[in-house]
Amino acid sequence: MSPTFAGEPGHRDDPPKAITGYCDPWSLRAGESVTLRAASHLPVDAELAAVRISCGDPTSVGPGFAERRIATGLPAVVPLDHQPLVPGSFATVDLLDVEATSELTFTFSAMATRPKEHQTMLTLTGERLQLEVVLDDGVLRFRSNDADIALRTRPLANRRWYDVWLYVNLTTGRLRAKVSTEPSVSPGRDLLELVDEPIDAVAPLAPSPLDILVFGGTQAERGAATATGWRGDFDGRIARPRLNIDGRELWWDLAQDMGGRAMVDGSGNHRHGILHQLPTRAVTGPSWDGTHQRWTDDPSQWDAIHFHKDDLYDAGWSETAQLTLPADLPSGIYAFRLRSEHGEDRVPFFVRPADGAPTASVALLMSSATYLAYANHRMLFEGADFIHTRHRLRPEHEYVRQHPELGRSMYEKHPDGSGVMFSSRLRPVLNLRPGADGWNFTPDTDINAYLEHVGVGHDIIADEDLHREGVDALAPYRVLVTCSHPEYWSTAMLDALSAWQRNGGRLMYLGGNGFYWRVAFSDAWPGAMELRRAEDGVRNWQTGDGESYHAFTGEYGGMWRRNGRPPNELVGIGFAAQGFERASSFRINPESRRSRAAWIWAGVVADDGRIGTSGLGGGAAGQELDRYDTRLGSPAHAVVLASATEFGPDMVRTKEEFEGSVVYSTPDPYVRADIVFYETPGGGAVFSVGSISWFGALARNDYDNDVAKMTTNVLYRFVSPTPFTPPPS
Repeated sequence: MSPTFAGEPGHRDDPPKAITGYCDPWSLRAGESVTLRAASHLPVDAELAAVRISCGDPTSVGPGFAERRIATGLPAVVPLDHQPLVPGSFATVDLLDVEATSELTFTFSAMATRPKEHQTMLTLTGERLQLEVVLDDGVLRFRSNDADIALRTRPLANRRWYDVWLYVNLTTGRLRAKVSTEPSVSPGRDLLELVDEPIDAVAPLAPSPLDILVFGGTQAERGAATATGWRGDFDGRIARPRLNIDGRELWWDLAQDMGGRAMVDGSGNHRHGILHQLPTRAVTGPSWDGTHQRWTDDPSQWDAIHFHKDDLYDAGWSETAQLTLPADLPSGIYAFRLRSEHGEDRVPFFVRPADGAPTASVALLMSSATYLAYANHRMLFEGADFIHTRHRLRPEHEYVRQHPELGRSMYEKHPDGSGVMFSSRLRPVLNLRPGADGWNFTPDTDINAYLEHVGVGHDIIADEDLHREGVDALAPYRVLVTCSHPEYWSTAMLDALSAWQRNGGRLMYLGGNGFYWRVAFSDAWPGAMELRRAEDGVRNWQTGDGESYHAFTGEYGGMWRRNGRPPNELVGIGFAAQGFERASSFRINPESRRSRAAWIWAGVVADDGRIGTSGLGGGAAGQELDRYDTRLGSPAHAVVLASATEFGPDMVRTKEEFEGSVVYSTPDPYVRADIVFYETPGGGAVFSVGSISWFGALARNDYDNDVAKMTTNVLYRFVSPTPFTPPPS
């Protein structure tokens, strides 16, 4: 089970957390600038400092929390006040120089995914008019300055497409409307839904210069100011929007610019709409009929936008401080530290060597894509298939529980049941804090502390750097060390790592469940990541029909294994099983002591042929395991150094390994963690440990233990320029 942290920084019995913040970017070079945006629910002057974090793990499994303050030009104290978080995606169209003198006609298609909730589908404002199309207890209504008219007496059905036609005569005040729906595949459901109910009513409106047309939004309340003055207020989809103003027609082609920020004006009037807070694209529209699954084959069938009231791409907070890093600042894990009587916060960022500066031979790859996927995850208090709900939470998770406006992680569903496909770092990410979480970042600082202890010298880089720069980000390094859970990878990242390995790079994969899900990034939405949990795999939700291809790139989503690139081909092992009750140990393969990899065992004192007999949860093999399997692409020449097979009943094979609803034997031969070594082209090599829990065994007995010794043997040999020689064929 993931540990519960106590001690520095903070304790679960501290007062409720009131201060938080975020920074941009997460990763940068020495000599560049990083911006902090912070807030406090209670006005306060907070002490501000920049610190370098060697280890962010305050538990007994690590070497102990360690940070040191660095000299900067930051102000010693900064005033903090409340800054609102206003989630909700919507779209705006600027109509400022347009005047409506006689009539308006709206047509659009809509699918409500929470029809009983009060929400706004469409708003048009002007100098002398304001009209809305809203849902009120499932009933679609037209509201204006002096009218409130039901457009259809029957409530809208959940997740059904409706066509809305609305005509307003500004001279006579006449309103005509019709809400209809096309036949579905279910005759029973269609019995009452196909009845048309035309509306002919009075809605007094005056001719007026127009201001703005908003889809899925309403004006933000006082005290929740946003840059636009609007907030998202609709859970559902909009398709085929058209607006006719006095015979001048505007329409928007939602099948274009799928990965961008624009609602493209298809009418040639250059009235492009702007999307806010990253609504979901590449979702099926009213005409999707299942003949295509990939939106790029016929984009017209994906001409819809899915808005959510809880989408949050950019918190939009004002700047608290900006730090220009010294050009000679050593690469490492750093953080803004805020302290006051109302609590504290540490906002981490990663520093690479300055451009053109010398680099170390070793780089630690921080799993920033994984941090994004888990950003503000709610599993500890909402539960999950593999995690029990907890009632006592650390301040960071308690803050997430109390403030759902922070946005959700990719492990949750939106309130309407659709999976969270996008995550952004332009908001506070509370689990990306030292000591906050037993997953990902805090354990990764244990690996950083181990590397500092060994003292070979290492730099820090992050997933975003690898995605953006490709193999150039890795080229300066002979050795790349992964963190504990490098689960999420873009195509560019995977291509870069593969190319670097072919050029002789040496990879130390010190974790488990790595290289598992494909993700995508977009220059149009910097700081955001997209995930489609398609086809199989261990997941808390799955993509809807016809929605398995990324909007950002058009690539098929889901597991890399299902995309023809299983992790076994890259690191020799792949995700096999998970269980969180208790970890176990590895049993050494006796043949490996007589193999060409016998040097790895030099000085390793094994306890009854086992290593990693203590650590996080009881041993070095636990949480999530990776298995050697030549059927999935593990190199045949790899040496299996050790394996872990003895686990409790909670440790079960991954979902993609099941081919039917059957009970497998115990012990299950597929539930196994393997440590492997093998050579790669250009004198390179790979060492993979097959377990997330490996990090928790490194620091035992002040690093004087079998796991640390074994890892250090590999690190020293990998740093050596002497090339590895492939085994005889």
